[in-house]
Amino acid sequence: MNFRQLTYFIAVAEELHFGRAAERLDMAQPPLSRQIKQLEEELGAILFNRGRSAITLTQAGERLLERGKSILAQLEDTRLEVRRLGQGAEGRLRIGFVGSATFGILPNIIRSFRANYPEVNLSLIPMNNAQLHRALVSREIDVAFARPALKDAEFVTRELLEEKLILALPDVVDTGGRTVARLERLETHNLILYPEYPRPSYADFVLNACEAAGFTVPMRVWCMDLQTALSLVSVGEGVCIVPESVSNAPRKGMKFLKIEPEIARTALSVSYRLDDQGVHVRNFVQLAQKVARKIL
Repeated sequence: MNFRQLTYFIAVAEELHFGRAAERLDMAQPPLSRQIKQLEEELGAILFNRGRSAITLTQAGERLLERGKSILAQLEDTRLEVRRLGQGAEGRLRIGFVGSATFGILPNIIRSFRANYPEVNLSLIPMNNAQLHRALVSREIDVAFARPALKDAEFVTRELLEEKLILALPDVVDTGGRTVARLERLETHNLILYPEYPRPSYADFVLNACEAAGFTVPMRVWCMDLQTALSLVSVGEGVCIVPESVSNAPRKGMKFLKIEPEIARTALSVSYRLDDQGVHVRNFVQLAQKVARKIL
């Protein structure tokens, strides 16, 4: 039994008339009658009681009608579901991101994507750059937001924006009304760096920027992520050099100063696998670039 035969049978079973069923199927009656006869022979069951003036379903025919309509409904549901997945209207997308992305552009991208593709399920997973790289290689995530970028020949990487580095410091530190800081003033403060491992990391980017500016960091405190670093700053453990977007979310016990002269800029980028042709990834990256252009 194939789907064509099943379609023919259901038409006859619902019409209870071969002529009307043939008209409904846009075919001649003799081929339809032959198909039904062949189906009965294959199944080893009589499906219709054929009378002089009317036909009725046998018990076997009634059961096949019930099951057959269910089968065709499931097939149609599957066809629509696959089409919607292919169009990116529903499905799943796994997004890895560095912590600092949540202070800047990432929330805007997520809100915009949810508004445009509400039936796509999003998994949001915070990671450092090394974890992002491994997860993208092993296909544990579909998209990665890294700072400044993931370098791999198998990745497609798009830079979204670039921003200055600023200083986060405890609000109890007397800055005399200044809105800018100079690196040499940091010699009496612990510099909080993250992540401690794996290396190289954003911490090395900060240390290299300080060294290029002629400042050797005397006292260092290590932690594993940005949130921990900010918590340590707020309780007075030291200061931290962070992307400018971090100042968008005021935090109790902390204030921010610009660094002059400017020591470096850091970029935020989005990456995905070169061999990933999924429509969800393509839609997400295109939307991320669109949001970034609006912000810029």
